[in-house]
Amino acid sequence: MDYRETLEYIHNINWSFCKPGLERINVLCEKLGHPERELKVIHVGGTNGKGSVCAMLDSILRASGRRVGLYTSPYIRQFNERIQVDGVPIEDEALIELTELVRPIADTMEDKPTEFELITAIAFEHFRRKKCDVVILEVGLGGRLDSTNVIASPLLSVITGIDFDHTAILGNTLEEIAAEKAGIIKPGRPCLFGGEDGAALRTVQKNAKEKRSAFHHVDRSSLRVIETSLEGTVFDFGVLRNLHLPLLGVWQPQNAATVLTALDILRGEGVNVSEDAIREGLSRVRWQARFELMRRDPVVICDGGHNPQGIAGAVESIKTYFHDQKVILLMGVMEDKAHGEMVSCLASVAHRVFTVKPSNPRAMAADALAAEFESLGVSATACATCENAVSLARRAAKDENRPLICLGSLYLYNEIADLI
Repeated sequence: MDYRETLEYIHNINWSFCKPGLERINVLCEKLGHPERELKVIHVGGTNGKGSVCAMLDSILRASGRRVGLYTSPYIRQFNERIQVDGVPIEDEALIELTELVRPIADTMEDKPTEFELITAIAFEHFRRKKCDVVILEVGLGGRLDSTNVIASPLLSVITGIDFDHTAILGNTLEEIAAEKAGIIKPGRPCLFGGEDGAALRTVQKNAKEKRSAFHHVDRSSLRVIETSLEGTVFDFGVLRNLHLPLLGVWQPQNAATVLTALDILRGEGVNVSEDAIREGLSRVRWQARFELMRRDPVVICDGGHNPQGIAGAVESIKTYFHDQKVILLMGVMEDKAHGEMVSCLASVAHRVFTVKPSNPRAMAADALAAEFESLGVSATACATCENAVSLARRAAKDENRPLICLGSLYLYNEIADLI
């Protein structure tokens, strides 16, 4: 196979969603000689903030001189980004070779693996071959039945926080969702919870107690934000002073507090990181599509917020960075998301909105989304194409000297980034 054929195979439509469970990934790993058992893994789940926490841990551990594997989803610009070693996406040749290794195993399985299970198995084998010192593994969906949960003995399980998302699969209450995400906690291995909801906290804590896992909770009482600007955030946490984080978004210092607490726990697991490495790693971290500053004249920011908690964070960030100034929005959403709640939240900061339908079968029509904003008294224009939306929104932002915020779906990011 060449690279194109490899991706076509991985994305094969026949590998549609099937019954959740770890049986298929266990078969794949067994046939590969259990590469996952040779990895030292930090397992990261939660509703929001997983990617940012993974990116910070990756940057800090690399600054400490370690070889670090990073597994995340979805990819933003190119598929290879999902599997990285030392910040470098998997090479095309390696992806082709590993897919050809896994393909005959997958093709002969009676219960065919899902796309995510295949990619997870490929990542495990890649990290084993690269002899990674540490692997940071982001949960794809939920936790208990996610294919990454084949990891039996992680260095640490991190749950960033709990909110409503994927309710059709994970449950309709925070307790139900928390129980699914707490499924990544393993017997006798430490866990860390970064959320603040009391019901979710109790659920995760109960799960940890049942598994005799050392439970830790992020204490944000010592988190103090000193300065916030489009250059990033300067903050204190615990005994650490004047840390600089270039990632924008008011939630990022909270994610950093989770990361720094995780590093304290990891010291007890033999993973020691110096203060210099922490400072260097935080100052160098990059993460696309998370309140990312794309341009300055006019200011254009892209954010991947696509559920109520993510949108609420974006709104709080808009108010923090731009104060009382209302902004121009460019937005597209999935039909199965809580778009009414998101629109209601965004209406408080929106001057004008340009809506577009993302390139996805689940996407909501642009005119339907525009109508939801209009019903709340916000001027909204439905656009036929993303190119048209970007052109109109940028012109409005420049003419009216207002920031342009693009959000609602990660599926929009590539096209918007290319056009901007």
